[in-house]
Amino acid sequence: MQKIVEGINAYNLSRVPALSDTWTPLEFIVKNENGDEIAGILAGLGYWNGLDIRILWVEASYRQKGIGTSLLKHVEGIAREKGATVAMLDTFDFQAEDFYLKNEYEVVGEIKNFPKGHKRIYFSKRLSK
Repeated sequence: MQKIVEGINAYNLSRVPALSDTWTPLEFIVKNENGDEIAGILAGLGYWNGLDIRILWVEASYRQKGIGTSLLKHVEGIAREKGATVAMLDTFDFQAEDFYLKNEYEVVGEIKNFPKGHKRIYFSKRLSK
């Protein structure tokens, strides 16, 4: 498996030079007053300084309180400071489509009827003005 990862990375970097040497994780957890984890974001910056958001989750009873937006804005701000100019992610229509639209993300693609009766949506957002 390592050879496959190294092979694609070598090819990619031979075509477009890296702006960063490694993956820089941007991962944060929110805890409630009891110390329970109630939200979190798993994201990071890759070779070309794009913010790649992998997971953003808020426990159901804490949704609609601004926690998700705060996490998203926090990570976007750090990414901007580190030179990121674009953020990207994917979600499903039954997850957080409206949330990302509200936070100024644009749909850049979708897979219809995956899973059956739903769609997978790909978003991006320019982080630089």
